[in-house]
This record gives sequence, C-alpha cells and structure tokens, in this order.
Amino acid sequence: MNKITQLFNIKYPIIQGGMIWNSGYKLASAVSNAGGLGLIGAGSMYPEVLREHIQKCKKATDKPFGVNIPMLYPNIEEIMNIVVDEGVKIVFTSAGNPKTWTSFLKSKGITVVHVVSSSVFALKAQEAGVDAVVAEGFEAGGHNGREETTTLTLIPMVKEKIQIPLIAAGGIATGRGMLAAMILGADGVQVGSRFAASVESSSHNNFKETIVNIKEGETHLTLKELAPVRLIKNKFYHDVQSLYKKSPSKEDLMQLLGRARAKKGMFEGDLEEGELEIGQISGLIHEILPAEQIIREMIADFEIACAEKAKFEF
Repeated sequence: MNKITQLFNIKYPIIQGGMIWNSGYKLASAVSNAGGLGLIGAGSMYPEVLREHIQKCKKATDKPFGVNIPMLYPNIEEIMNIVVDEGVKIVFTSAGNPKTWTSFLKSKGITVVHVVSSSVFALKAQEAGVDAVVAEGFEAGGHNGREETTTLTLIPMVKEKIQIPLIAAGGIATGRGMLAAMILGADGVQVGSRFAASVESSSHNNFKETIVNIKEGETHLTLKELAPVRLIKNKFYHDVQSLYKKSPSKEDLMQLLGRARAKKGMFEGDLEEGELEIGQISGLIHEILPAEQIIREMIADFEIACAEKAKFEF
C-alpha cells in the first residue's frame, strides 16, 4: 500500500477530479467501484441536489468516495453540514483558505485534502492540518493557479516543502503520466479531463465529443482578472479575446461572462456560447470510455511503463 491508497482505503492511487457539471454520483461511484476514489463535484450543485447525489452514491457503491467543495460556495455552511449529516468521510476543499473549515471537518472524523497551485499554499494547507494536498499544475482544466507553474516543476517543489501525502494533478490521463508524477515525488494522481470524457460523466455529450476531437494547443488559460480558467477556443473564448483588445475593466469581463456560462457549455452542450473547461491533456484523449475501462487502461499502461523504466538505467 502507498500513502494514498492507505489514506483513503482504495486499491489504486487514482482520484477522479471533482469537476463542475461532470462529476455527479454516477461518475464518482463508477470510479470508486473500479478501485479509485470518486469525487462528487459540489461546485455546480444546490445544497439539496448535493444531498441527493451523496445519497445515490452511497447506494451505488460500498467503496470510499468523497465530495469536492470549492470554498467560494455561497451556501458553504449548509454544504458542510450536509456532508456531515450524510456521513461523508472524505472532503477535498479548493478555492479558499484551508484554515476556515479543516478543523471543523477533522473534528467530525472526516479526511480533508486541499487543492493548491503552489508550494506556499501547500505549506499553508499543511499548517491548517489537512491530511494531504493536491498540487495542480498549469496544464489542468477549469480554474487554475495564477502562477502558471507546470506540473513537471510544481510537484518536486511542493514535495521539497511538505511532509504530508502529495497528489499530483494537471496533465495526467495515462499510466505513463501517473508514473512520471510519482517519480517526481507524488504519492498518487488526480485525473480530471480523462474522466470528463467518460460514459458516466454528467456533462453533455456535445462537450464530451468536443474533448475527444480537440487537438494540442486548442485550449488556453484566460480571464485571470476574475479567476484563471483553461478554456477550449470556441466562440465565447474568441469574444473574450476580442474584448481584451479594448483593455477591459474587471466589470467589463464580468458582464461578458454573465451567469451560468459553464453550465451552458458543459451541461447544456452549447458549444458556441458556453464556457468549455478542459485540460491541455485533452489532445491525448481520443474516445469516450466507461470509467472502469479508463482506470484499467491507466493501470496497465502504468505497469508497462514501470517495466520499461529499467532500460533507462545507466
């Protein structure tokens, strides 16, 4: 057992990212049933919808699963109480100060992991008492760190600073990527984009088909004045770039973004006007597969890569 499989009591050190509009109970339970750790993405759910997904996930798997909670959530207190009420044992927090909720969750017997984009924030998370951190590189989809530190450089820098288990995220969709991250110092990996293009992902099929068809270089990190987000280059993205040419204020950008733009793109399937969040690794994703097959292929690829590693010895 490694640190991550031991911490979560799972078979493989693979965590499915808690992605908005993608990570409902169907995906989370499928990943957990296949030996990874499934996460319900609370960021796109009203409190009672989250409760429903947790209850359905408990019926769909007897394996460990968790909930990802962005701490910018307006109903954060209600969300935390639902997690406790429903007996969730693992919570991943993001987009906020880990000190705010870690001690509360730990006092309820919950394992807490915080998502960071730098070694400075990793240290703060460790000081706050979290059980592990996810260090997410610039390659990742969705909301991202402002520093633009790549996974290749972020993982060893975070590893140098912390003593708690480290999970690598950003640009990992294969067993080879998993091995590379672990050689750099990670104890496990969090995988987002590859699971967004899964059969069980709750996103719209239009979005899934777009993921498997986009190529290298067709995503970009933008909207840094609001919250940096990696987007597919569609009409909405090009509208944002056109606005940038006019030196827009933060308010101008917010007005263009409007409300529910991510829901429109990823959940409702509007490929023109929607916000389509995905990672750079999507250029390596070529088909929509069941979550169980994704994990099986990752582990097989990991084992082949481990065997091949010997040829690089000097």
